[in-house]
Amino acid sequence: MKSDRALAVFENFRIRRTYDEKTETWYFSVVDIVAALIEQRDYQAARNYWKVLKNRLKKEGSESVTKCNRLKLPAADGKSYLTDVADPQTLLRLIQSVPSPKAEPIKLWLAKVGYERIQDMSDPARSLDRAREYWQQHGRSEKWIQQRMMGQETRNKLTDYWKDHEIKGEDEYAILTNIIHQEWSGVSVKKHKDIKGLKTQNLRDHMSEAELIFTALAELSTRQIAQSVEATGMGENAEAGKKGGRIARRARLELEQKTGKSVVTGENFLPPGTPRKRLKGNRDA
Repeated sequence: MKSDRALAVFENFRIRRTYDEKTETWYFSVVDIVAALIEQRDYQAARNYWKVLKNRLKKEGSESVTKCNRLKLPAADGKSYLTDVADPQTLLRLIQSVPSPKAEPIKLWLAKVGYERIQDMSDPARSLDRAREYWQQHGRSEKWIQQRMMGQETRNKLTDYWKDHEIKGEDEYAILTNIIHQEWSGVSVKKHKDIKGLKTQNLRDHMSEAELIFTALAELSTRQIAQSVEATGMGENAEAGKKGGRIARRARLELEQKTGKSVVTGENFLPPGTPRKRLKGNRDA
């Protein structure tokens, strides 16, 4: 299944979901929907509730359970695990089995997010407008938003190149992304997220303006180098990634020398009071 992974939010409950482009269908995490229905923020408690409900529905011969799929979705530890998912139609039936005052609001919400995806596919500008509105609501400045969107465009051009040159699957994309990131920043993507105190959040949504700029420079350089040698496959594209990342690394080191400040920081847009980790040691040793 070729899919886009994303998080949706229902009344501050984070709902994991994945999109199947072939069937044009959203699949949502059943446990996350259950958590929102019973207003349970403890993941394990929601998981146990779903386990009991699932067994009961199986005994009753409910078709809703048999129509649930298992797909890999990211968990709180940053890793992906097989998780029960269901399309909106199946979820609407499952919702009827959970006594909750949130049932009707979630039904309306499911219809809304599904419709938004259809709109985005027919008019990509709508998704850009929605992203801009989201960042504005979370206090991002217009300058930051512009840089974030420009960086995403640079990123998309690089992944388009990879797609056309024998880079397949999310795992290979992630490996190449990490190579570039390690080269320019001196830390892995995971370490960078740790420094900022992030778990499942998108790292780029929590980057400073400088971090966004150097990420874009590294990815722009990587793409142009790859194009110049017609890099194909993991080996050649990994080498292009190292070279592109090093260009941004040299620029970062020079800026840090002039300003006395580290480009990679623990700054983020998390709610106040969230623990943060500070960068220790020499990243470029």
